[in-house]
Amino acid sequence: MFNIRFDDKSTAARVGQLETAHGTVDTPAFMPVATKAYVKTVTPDELIKMGTQVLISNAFVLYLRPGLETVTKAGGLHKFMNWHGAIFTDSGGFQIIRKDFKAKVKNEGIQFQDPFDGSKHELTPELCMDIQLELGSDVAMALDHCPPYGSSFEEIESAVERTIEWAGRCKSHHDAKSDGKQHLFGIIQGGIYPELAKTCVEALEKFEFVGYGIGGLSIGEPKEQMYETLKNVLPQIPTAKPRYLMGVGSPQDLLEAISLGVDIFDSVFPTRNARHNTVYTKKGNININKSKYFFETDVPLDEGCGCYTCRNFSLGYVSHLLKEYSFLGIINKKPLSYKD
Repeated sequence: MFNIRFDDKSTAARVGQLETAHGTVDTPAFMPVATKAYVKTVTPDELIKMGTQVLISNAFVLYLRPGLETVTKAGGLHKFMNWHGAIFTDSGGFQIIRKDFKAKVKNEGIQFQDPFDGSKHELTPELCMDIQLELGSDVAMALDHCPPYGSSFEEIESAVERTIEWAGRCKSHHDAKSDGKQHLFGIIQGGIYPELAKTCVEALEKFEFVGYGIGGLSIGEPKEQMYETLKNVLPQIPTAKPRYLMGVGSPQDLLEAISLGVDIFDSVFPTRNARHNTVYTKKGNININKSKYFFETDVPLDEGCGCYTCRNFSLGYVSHLLKEYSFLGIINKKPLSYKD
């Protein structure tokens, strides 16, 4: 399922391949976020041209809207969004720290309020697996308890215990219902406490997950603290298993984490920064909303770049699109209700 093809001798970086039902994912790999079955402002064809191999969607959000019936009627998540590569689905556990979901954590599961219509739901490990199996993603994530940054040691310790219990329930339910095509990853919790993360890893190993997500990081802690935690946690994870650092996507963070041995990443970082006028170039990042760029009509965003935008449009024109909130440059309108 996961083959390590090269180990760097001077760092912990490695090159690997994750085999899925929808093709091989070469690692290190970055997953653009398609929370609601689309990557904001980017079409599937554009993603393919960029070399994207794999996306990640949010199973619980899709369960709420448009609903499993709509997706399954289309033939599953791949056909629904017209994506022929691999898809990961996140469990929805991260919504615990999102205020708009008004989540309450209990041993049985997570009680949510639907931010779209106010209805109440309980996400249990078993329902979490059923949703992801129904969606037909290539890699499903176990349900975990992700406490917010700043939680006490005791609170994070309790979250680790719950994460381990839920992992066992997820694995048991998934094994009973899966046809073997969908991989299941466990999620390591422990926050910035390596000893708690080690406890979590050791407990999760007995479930024999295909891979491991590293959760509870990149949620507000200082960067150096995140790196230090990774240095302590990564050696605890079985070498032969893929390691997925959840929610990390800045260029600096990617390079640092790859050198420490991380294989897979996901983040809204690229699309969110682009929608908020930040462009990352070979010479550094720029805020394209500054007035001085509006008049740069004879140079591309990044000289030497061969992408469609840099080949065909000037920095000044892209600046104009963003200032006008054009759909060519940015999506900046409130989504319509399904009742509209």
